[in-house]
Amino acid sequence: DKTREELETWFAGLIHEYVKWAEYLYRHTLRRDESLRELEFPYAYRAGQKELAVSVYRVLARKRNLFIQAPTGIGKTLSVVYPSLKSMGNGNGEKLFYLTAKTITRSVAENCFALLRERGMLFTTVTITAKEKLCPLEKTECNPDACPYAKGHFDRVNDAVFDIIHEQQGITREIILDYADRYRVCPFEFCLDISSWADGIICDYNYVFDPNARLKRYFAEGNQGDYLLLVDEAHNLVSRAREMYSAELKKEDLLTVKRLVKQKAPRLEKNLEKCSQVMLGMKRECETWQLLSDVTSLAAAAMAVFSDMETFLEDFPEFEGRDTVLDFYFGLRDFLNVYELLDDHYRIYAENVGVTSFKVRLFCVDPSANLSLCMSQGNSTILFSATMLPIRYYKTLLSGNEDDYAVYADSPFEEEKRLLMVATDVSSRYSRRSESEYRKVAEYIREVVLSKSGNYMIFFPSYQYMEQVEYAVEDMDFPADLLVQGQGMKEQERQEFLEEFEKPRDHSLAAFCVMGGVFSEGIDLKKERLIGAVIVGTGLPMVCVEQEVLRGYFEEKEEAGFDFAYQYPGMNKVLQAAGRVIRTTEDEGIILLLDDRFLKKEYLELFPREWEHFQMVNRKNVGQCLSDFWESRGR
Repeated sequence: DKTREELETWFAGLIHEYVKWAEYLYRHTLRRDESLRELEFPYAYRAGQKELAVSVYRVLARKRNLFIQAPTGIGKTLSVVYPSLKSMGNGNGEKLFYLTAKTITRSVAENCFALLRERGMLFTTVTITAKEKLCPLEKTECNPDACPYAKGHFDRVNDAVFDIIHEQQGITREIILDYADRYRVCPFEFCLDISSWADGIICDYNYVFDPNARLKRYFAEGNQGDYLLLVDEAHNLVSRAREMYSAELKKEDLLTVKRLVKQKAPRLEKNLEKCSQVMLGMKRECETWQLLSDVTSLAAAAMAVFSDMETFLEDFPEFEGRDTVLDFYFGLRDFLNVYELLDDHYRIYAENVGVTSFKVRLFCVDPSANLSLCMSQGNSTILFSATMLPIRYYKTLLSGNEDDYAVYADSPFEEEKRLLMVATDVSSRYSRRSESEYRKVAEYIREVVLSKSGNYMIFFPSYQYMEQVEYAVEDMDFPADLLVQGQGMKEQERQEFLEEFEKPRDHSLAAFCVMGGVFSEGIDLKKERLIGAVIVGTGLPMVCVEQEVLRGYFEEKEEAGFDFAYQYPGMNKVLQAAGRVIRTTEDEGIILLLDDRFLKKEYLELFPREWEHFQMVNRKNVGQCLSDFWESRGR
C-alpha cells in the first residue's frame, strides 16, 4: 500500500512531466503562428508566381483540393509552401505534410523551409526516412534482445524528443541519426515520435496513402485532422497509387512455402496444397492472360492459409527459410486486404508468365476512390507538377472529382531563349525500327552536338533502342564524348553520371538516357550544365498485359482507352524529359522531338502553352536551324 503523501508525490511528478510538454506546445504554437503571419515572400515574385500563391491561399481557405500545372522554373515549391504557411498562421491547418515520390525531391522541400527560416520563420519540420535507411544495424531486427537501440528505448526516448524539438528546427535524416546515437534510441521510432511535435512532415507518398505504410497516428481508419497535404511531382501518384492498392498471388510462391513448412505444420501444408489446386484449375483455363469476374474460391482458400500461418510463425520463431515464409505471409495479407476493397475501380486478371509462373492480380486501375478517401482525412490537398496535362486525366485518376479547382501557371521564361523543333522524317514506331531509322536518329544527334559545344541529354524509348543508336553512332565520325545510362545503376554510379556534367570540355557531351528513368525527372542541371535535349519517340509504355487491361477498362468508362493507357502517360514522360533543359531565367537551350507522330492533332493538343511555336525540321535543314538559333543567342 502507498501512503497519501507518496501518491501525491507520484501524481505531482506525473503532472509536472505533462505540464512541461503542454507548455511547450502552447508557447511554440503561439510563436509559430505569429512568425508565419509576419513572414514575407523571400524574393521578388517571378511572372505567374504571385497568382499561383494567391490561388493556393484561396483554395486552402475554402478547404478544397487544387491541381496545379506549373512549368519548371516558376518556383513551384515556394509558391505552394509559402501560402500554405500563411494559411496556417491564420488558423487554417495544424500540421503540414509535404509528400514526395523520390528522395531527390525531399531535399528541395528541406531547402525551401530552410530558406524561410533564414527570413525569421519559426516552424519545425522532420523528414521521415524508411526504416531500413535509418537502422544502424547490419540487419534490421526490431527486438530488444537483438538491438541495443530497442532495449530500453522507451526509457530514453522522451528526453531525446524533448531535446531535439528545442534545439533543432529542420530535422533531417543526419540530425535524427546523430541524436538517436547520442540517446541510444531506435532512429525510426524516434523519428515518428518527433513527427507528433513537428509542424511539418516531409515524407514519401506511402506515409499518407499506402494502407500498409500510412502513419496510423494521423491516418488510422476514420481519423480526421487539421492537415494540409502538399503533393509534389503529383503526376507520379497515378502509377504509385495503382501499386499501393493492387496485389497479386503467384502459384510458384505457394509451392515454395509448402516445401519450407513441410512436416512442421501438416494442416498448413494441406491448406497450401488446396490453394495451389484452385490456382492450377485457373491456370488450365488461361492461355496467356484473361480477365476474371470473380475470385471468391481463391480468396477463401487463401484465407484458410493465412489463419494457419499466423499460428505457425508464432510456433516456429527460427527455421531455415523463415524470411521467405514471412515475405509470403505479408504478400498474402495484402492480397486479402485488397480483396476486401474490390469494386468497380478494379479489374482482376490471371496471367501465365513464361512456362512455370502463373499469377492472379487484383489490379486497381483507377485509384481515385482510395486516394480521395485519404485526402478527405485532411482539410485540403494541393497536387502540383510541371506536367499535369491533360488535367482531366489527373482529376479522373487522383481525386475522381471533376469539380476540383485547377490552375495553369504560365511560363516565366522568354520564348526566344529556347528552340523547339519537331522532326518530320523520322519515327520510333515498332513497325519502322530498322538500321536505317537508327542511323537517321544518330545523324540528328550528330548535328545537335556539332551546332554548339556543350552538354546534351538524349532520351530513348528503351535500353534496346538506345543500344542500337549507340552502334550507329560508333560507326560514324562522332564529335562528342558519349555517356550511357546503365541498367539498375546504384546511387554511387548515378552520382558519377551527373558529375560528368560538371567537367570542363572543349567539345560536346552526349548523355544517352532512358525516358521515364532516373535521369528524366527531378534533376537540376542549370545554365551551362545542360543546353539541349533530344527526345526519341512519344514515350508510349510497352504493350503488356497491365497496359491492355487499362486500355480495356478506359474503353468502357471513358471511351478513350488508348489515350488513358498509353498516350497521356507517354506524353508526360516526354514533357518531363524536355523539362530538364530550361531551369532558370538565365538558361537557354534546344529541344528536338524525333518522331513524326508529334505533328498529329492528338499530340499537338497535348503540347503545353509554352510549346505553341515550334519549327518543323528534317535532316537536310536541321543543322542550319540550329546554327541560326545559336547565332541569334550569341548576339
